[in-house]
Amino acid sequence: MTTDELIHPKLTEAAHEPRQRGLMLLLLLANSSMLAVYTGVGSVLLPTQIAQIDPAGKVTDLGIVGGVSAVFATAFNPIAGALSDRTGRRNPWILGGALASLAGLAFLGSVRTALLVGIGWCLVQATMNVYQAAVTAVVPDRIPPVRRGTASALVGLGLPIGGTVGVMIASQTAERLQVGYLMLGGVAAGAALLLAGFCRDVPRREPSPPVSRRERLAAFLSALSHHDFRWAFIGRALMVLGYFSVMAYQLYILDDHIELPRKLAPTEAMAILTPVSMGAMAVSTVAGGLLSDRWNRRKVFVGLSAALAGLVTVIPVVSPTWPGMLLFSTLNGLAFGCFMAVDTAVVTLVLPRAQDAARDMGVLNMANAGPQIVAPFVASAVVTALGGYTPLFLLGGALSLLGALAILPIRGVR
Repeated sequence: MTTDELIHPKLTEAAHEPRQRGLMLLLLLANSSMLAVYTGVGSVLLPTQIAQIDPAGKVTDLGIVGGVSAVFATAFNPIAGALSDRTGRRNPWILGGALASLAGLAFLGSVRTALLVGIGWCLVQATMNVYQAAVTAVVPDRIPPVRRGTASALVGLGLPIGGTVGVMIASQTAERLQVGYLMLGGVAAGAALLLAGFCRDVPRREPSPPVSRRERLAAFLSALSHHDFRWAFIGRALMVLGYFSVMAYQLYILDDHIELPRKLAPTEAMAILTPVSMGAMAVSTVAGGLLSDRWNRRKVFVGLSAALAGLVTVIPVVSPTWPGMLLFSTLNGLAFGCFMAVDTAVVTLVLPRAQDAARDMGVLNMANAGPQIVAPFVASAVVTALGGYTPLFLLGGALSLLGALAILPIRGVR
């Protein structure tokens, strides 16, 4: 620390304020670009490409591709994070992951068989999770604890912003798939270049001591042995599984189940529904977090939002129309946004031990990633075996309602 910093700490903090604001905006851009790839490809381009290759088997094909690729995503995120920690640098992983994803997306846009599409999407998921792991680590590296709340809020806005941008790009390029893939890859690569160019790596830290598989498993089991944490984990897993079981097939739902206006194509409908849903999600994320803080009540927000997510799945069942789908998307976005915002606060309040907070939050992330692996397989089996999307909506709703009930046994939070 310099003499000026010792004598004038507040002046030094003020000098760092513009730099911190600039960094947080770059983090918002990086997270938004990443989510633009995930949603634009996963919701529009990939289902469109698979439907063109195999119209009769598209539901099963998408389920297999989505499920297998999610395994790659789940595996590569912690691996890349550990390697990034070991080297003590983030920028090479940010740049390398984004540029490799651009190459993978270019490959994905050029293939014409379901097998190669699956291989291409697995490559993109793997490389994007290298990018994601390094970008996520920038917050604890560079943002002081007193600014973490603001940083987390900005990172959270990456989903509605990136989701909307990604689906808009994908919808406009659905008839030119290779262009769409390259545009989304270019967005991620551009954001990575900006972040790496303006955000220098922090000095290398001492690597964490290695942890054996047995110790990691013991840590996992010890966290889930805690009553409140276990129920929070179950509720999150059920809600995420219900949400993604339906949303992964939204393009096919619009094509095969919903009665759209005559001149509205399914991809165009997606370009309308996504901003509606993401806008509602952004509003409820902020409102739910603020109101739950003000009233110091968490369980009621989590329970009611999960229950709402379950109940609104009935709307496309009884009214498989365009107005019905608009209403469903709005209410579902409100419910999911509020749930994810306030449930995260619940989890931080029921962590078993403060000194193991990072480890236990990592355990909770399995409730996010695991259901996204299972969801495509479950959804594909339900649609294929039960003949249509009505059973899929009802299953998604039932899972969300069970997620609402899972909040009730938690005792340590009001």
